[in-house]
Amino acid sequence: MAEQGPDVRALEVSSTQSFAVTERYKSYVVWLLFTVYVFNFVDRQIFSVLLQPIKEEFQFSDVQMGLLGGLAFALLYSTLGIPIARLADRSSRVNIIAVSLAFWSAATAMTGLAKTFTHLLIARVCVGIGEAGCSPPAYSLISDYFEPERRARALSIYSMGIGGGVFLGFLVSSFIAEEYGWRSAFFVVGLPGVLLAVFLKATLREPPRGFSDNVRVASEPPPFGQAVRSLWSRRSFRHLSMAAALHAFVGYGVGSFVPAFLIRSHGMTISEVGMALSLISAVGIMGGTYLGGHWADRLAKQKKDARYYMWVPGFSTIIAVPTALGVYLLPSLPMALAILIPTQLLGYMYLGPSFTMTQGLVGIRERALAGAVLLLIMNLIGLGLGPTLTGWISDLYRQSLAAGGADATVATAQGLRYALCTMAVVNIWSAYHYYRAAKTLRDDLELVKREQEEATSVHTPA
Repeated sequence: MAEQGPDVRALEVSSTQSFAVTERYKSYVVWLLFTVYVFNFVDRQIFSVLLQPIKEEFQFSDVQMGLLGGLAFALLYSTLGIPIARLADRSSRVNIIAVSLAFWSAATAMTGLAKTFTHLLIARVCVGIGEAGCSPPAYSLISDYFEPERRARALSIYSMGIGGGVFLGFLVSSFIAEEYGWRSAFFVVGLPGVLLAVFLKATLREPPRGFSDNVRVASEPPPFGQAVRSLWSRRSFRHLSMAAALHAFVGYGVGSFVPAFLIRSHGMTISEVGMALSLISAVGIMGGTYLGGHWADRLAKQKKDARYYMWVPGFSTIIAVPTALGVYLLPSLPMALAILIPTQLLGYMYLGPSFTMTQGLVGIRERALAGAVLLLIMNLIGLGLGPTLTGWISDLYRQSLAAGGADATVATAQGLRYALCTMAVVNIWSAYHYYRAAKTLRDDLELVKREQEEATSVHTPA
């Protein structure tokens, strides 16, 4: 988001206090939060990168690895996001993000000391607890800094941190693990986050609520039950949340096992997987995340139709199904890796539009909570069940192939291949719910607008 001259937006917070920022500072805010999200995903991504050596050292099954990579992390990450988001709607979002960043970074480093399954489980749970305090406050901050017509692009830039985290996770942890062992990788990627937390606290300003919407808001958010019921009453949100959850179910389930798939089926080493997937992720995940928000903002503005915020992720999701099947079924490694780029581009276009519409379907003092509710649904279904069920399906296929006389190594590799294909097809179901969400989106947005006008007084910036 480039500098746009000396334009400054200001909103009176009280009779004695005002807040003003330049376009340059807004850009700084979203890119700083992007960096925080990069650390967020580095700290969770390295577990997927190092899944195979951890499995071999401890002799765990794919179900156990899926549990550690999914449900153990997602359970507290998702559920704690609700009370933390409620706190973020009432108090300093900057403080919450800074403390959370320091905690999850320290927990990641401690993962390198694990000696048993229980130790790994506790470490993953602690990482999940810390990371629960990142995205809901960040969504709320970005929504207060950026106007509705620019919000999807801004939230997409933040969400590009997923791709940045995956890129660094693959690149750094794979090479460190091969040279110094998988435990050292957790130390190296975890500890710098503590320093970033201090920097964020020192430089990130807390904006007044509703700054980008030009409104004076009530001093307190609505009661928790009322806010959740109001959000869930929107039919478009119910379908949006199911669509995003199913998409995350596929994404997390497949993503947790792609490195192992490349090792088992194509004979790649950890460092080769790290190099290949880091470059692919930089282009695919970051590019797709940005383009999803950019195109949704642009098309919705040009066509004056908010349904493009659902149509963009819906179309991209369903187109990604055949490309994903090509990645898992083609025998040629170069071709599989090449097709993985458009698969990721298409697969990550849903993030910015989904969270933008979630922010638009609630009042200003409910944005962190709304983001946490969507994350709760996405992560319990996606992150909690996706990796675990992928591992379970993989084990079922492996057992069936082994019973049919297949060699153990072949059965293990083919079992995972077929499991990934099974997961990819679920995205057809996700696309259906984006289509259903679009049908009622405009009516729900209009209702929220009327409710907000009744609850707030319009204010012209100084």
